[in-house]
Amino acid sequence: MNLFQLFKASLHSPKKIAAFRLVPIGKTMQYVFTYVLIITIISFVQFINGLSIQQANMEDIIEYFKDIKWLIYPSAFVLLFVLNTLFIFIRISIFAYIGVILLSILKHKGEYRHMWRSALFASTLPMLISIVFSIIHWTNGYIELAIYMITLVYLFLTCKYYPIKR
Repeated sequence: MNLFQLFKASLHSPKKIAAFRLVPIGKTMQYVFTYVLIITIISFVQFINGLSIQQANMEDIIEYFKDIKWLIYPSAFVLLFVLNTLFIFIRISIFAYIGVILLSILKHKGEYRHMWRSALFASTLPMLISIVFSIIHWTNGYIELAIYMITLVYLFLTCKYYPIKR
């Protein structure tokens, strides 16, 4: 399967998300890093827009920024990429651990590595929702809680399609 097929199926099919536990780790890493790159580009554009607004408010610093723009932009992009990677991997790992707990409660077979892949694909739609809310600058605690609950619902539905323990 290519990345677009994985993306499309992970938006609506918990059964296919459960089957994605068998996707090779290379394809899984391509998926997650493509996703991180998209989030980083969006974050970088927001950073640039925020920086230009701040520059307009501070006339004294405009010359300083003109001299070091070549240094600020690449370092900001790398820093955003590293931070986004860290946060996404932590988020997926926490949901994978919760998924392992769900598997044991539901008496289904599964390993952490399988649940990590399922958690990655189950968090596709919630992460897209969080990107949209981030772009329109509309965030609060309730929206974040709703996003986490959507991920948990996807994980719960996915766990039902894992093999049953004997």
